[in-house]
Amino acid sequence: MATDSHLRFALAVHGALGAEGGNSCFSPYSVAGALTLAALAARGATREELVALLGEPAAQAELLRAATELVEEGRGAEPPELAVANTLWAADTLPLEDGFKTELAGWPGANVESARFEEDPERARALINDDVGRTTHGLIPQLLPPGSIDAGIAAVLVNALYLKSAWKLPFREANTTDAPFHAPSGTRDVPTMWLGENVGYAHTGGWQAVRLVAAGGLQTVVLLPDGDLAEAEASLDEAALTGLLGEIRSTRVELALPKISLDVASTLTGVLRGLGVRTMFTGAADLSGLSPDPRLTVSEVLHQAVLRVDEQGFEGAAATALTMRLTSMITSDPVAVTVDRPFLVLVRHAGTGALYFFARVVEP
Repeated sequence: MATDSHLRFALAVHGALGAEGGNSCFSPYSVAGALTLAALAARGATREELVALLGEPAAQAELLRAATELVEEGRGAEPPELAVANTLWAADTLPLEDGFKTELAGWPGANVESARFEEDPERARALINDDVGRTTHGLIPQLLPPGSIDAGIAAVLVNALYLKSAWKLPFREANTTDAPFHAPSGTRDVPTMWLGENVGYAHTGGWQAVRLVAAGGLQTVVLLPDGDLAEAEASLDEAALTGLLGEIRSTRVELALPKISLDVASTLTGVLRGLGVRTMFTGAADLSGLSPDPRLTVSEVLHQAVLRVDEQGFEGAAATALTMRLTSMITSDPVAVTVDRPFLVLVRHAGTGALYFFARVVEP
């Protein structure tokens, strides 16, 4: 199933990103979107390595497209906001395959844009950053840092995402107070929200899970380990996570949850190499589904994710860029859940199980 492979991919990247154990945040949706488009353009070993990590591209594409369909709310409800863009920025001198442009046209927010990388790389970088900034409502104004675009770039494939939704059962701001949080750096007081309601809850396999429902068929799941987060994460594979999510039932919960504000930029090139996606970064890359030029190769994969969780709901933005260049051929009593130590957060599309965000909160 596409959902299973999506979860495996998300857990693999999360594990690689969080090897050092600190705060991390990324968008499985955005990274999978950019890499799935690359997989659809790839051939030979380049494609095989991407498929091994992502699953079948056609199934992933269907999942990602379905995850842009939010549930319509009744009158008076605050509607959720979801914006997705999939843009190929290409030099005019790079020939593009019509088949790839047709494939891209079927994706949400699809566009093919011209960029003068060779003549004015800084201007091209600014154009791409401005476009990402618009899609992400200003939360990611500079996905491409200075120096990331030079005259040798031939194309940049970008996925950008913005998501905002209100809780069905909001926290009362008057109840938010400072409470102790036990981080590796020591215990300190952090702004902590409180909610006493019937929400989704499960406690199994060494984890407590609390599911908070938001408008549009969206949900946030807080995963709190019984003990040390690093030890618990080591055994959290796709089967364990699927089983934990499947055990969630409506339960009276008294939840204490820190407010979250994360903004994390990541270079995924090394992460992907470590996960077995190597050929597309070499002269042996085959991206002939995108361009007939055999010299096209991926140089970097850049990602940034922003996630904010407060009393009213959550807001998140993410963007992923694959830069490419031409190379020479190379119900009972209330359950008390006090989130006072490192934990994980998932933001999900309820209908498909697609993960918009996957975060580790060690220092809130």
